[in-house]
Amino acid sequence: MKQRVISAIVVLGLVLPIIFVGGNLFYLAVTILAVLALRELLAVRKRERDLPFIMKVIAYLLLIMMVLNNYHNVEFIYYIDYRLLSLLLISLLLPLILYYNDKIYNINDAFFLIAAIFFLGMAFNLLILIRNFSIYYFIFIFLLITITDTFAYITGYLIGQNKIAPKISPHKTWEGFIGGSVFGTIISTFFYYDIINSDINLMRLIPIIILLTVIGQMGDLVFSAIKRYYRKKDFSSLMPGHGGVLDRLDSTIFVIIVFTLFTTII
Repeated sequence: MKQRVISAIVVLGLVLPIIFVGGNLFYLAVTILAVLALRELLAVRKRERDLPFIMKVIAYLLLIMMVLNNYHNVEFIYYIDYRLLSLLLISLLLPLILYYNDKIYNINDAFFLIAAIFFLGMAFNLLILIRNFSIYYFIFIFLLITITDTFAYITGYLIGQNKIAPKISPHKTWEGFIGGSVFGTIISTFFYYDIINSDINLMRLIPIIILLTVIGQMGDLVFSAIKRYYRKKDFSSLMPGHGGVLDRLDSTIFVIIVFTLFTTII
């Protein structure tokens, strides 16, 4: 526990100033996190199958391009750059012909990289776009995730009895799940209403926030399922006591993607 607290304090001391300053330093930090996240996925997959070095290099370059796509935009306008998607598909599918060896690089490897790069690239790019648009939206998302996770743990610890998915995450319970969503919704709603927009219709806002708390907890379970599949406790040991980038940002990745569906509503 002491190790977790020290690690958290050190990381917050480094991260918070970068978030509030924003700009190029923030873009660089997000890009580094995205690269580390892909590195963690490639590392867990390596337990079953490694990929050619050159394909890893191409994957990292494509990810960086996706993360920094439209990074300078201060309006929350997101779109699909078909040129970038075309480059992604061509760069990862054409080598199937060049290698022509299933033991080195096959169609499963290609689709794994395409999915990983698209998923992580979109999520970390949205982190940049949301921070550029409004730091309050950025804080809102992380407040929602933090409160939900904290009270899910507290509620589950105190009264948790019924397991959600014991084979994936043996400590998560339905009681904790509900408790996290309830407190996450209450506190996040107050923050949004008081800080971001006091004119919003609460009957529209509250269901969206409830959904985001649910999605965040489900995202945590999805990444837990990946770790279980590859027989890993944590994605990495980057943060002592906390695990890696994906261990800390699993909920964030899902919440920020789903949040974009409702930006025109709230």
